[in-house]
Amino acid sequence: MPSFWNSSVPPPPDRTGFTRIVTAAPADIDELGHVNNAVYLCWVQDVATAHWRDTARPEDIARYVWVVTRHEVDYLRPVLVGETVTLTTWVGTPKGARFDRHVDIAGADAVLRVRAVTIWALIDRTSGRAVR
Repeated sequence: MPSFWNSSVPPPPDRTGFTRIVTAAPADIDELGHVNNAVYLCWVQDVATAHWRDTARPEDIARYVWVVTRHEVDYLRPVLVGETVTLTTWVGTPKGARFDRHVDIAGADAVLRVRAVTIWALIDRTSGRAVR
């Protein structure tokens, strides 16, 4: 397992994760009868974007944009049509201009379905350059 993945840990006790609830729609389901892998990536990006918009100042939202540079996802259990899941995200330690973002997707039974670690770079909208 690469060192990148080893950084996946629960949020620190002094900070809670940001959550969103999603219900798997028929359009999310693939030919195997569960949520398509690409849909999980959309959910990961959606919860990350919601977290940023919920916590950032309006002037920062106007000035900066986040860009994904890497996704690593473990698909642990399927999510089926109509199933409601909780997406929980938190930001890890910054590394230069990049930040690890963690996302856990758990069912109503609290059993983990998907665990993702993504690396995001903060980009200045005007210059197009990464911000450190």
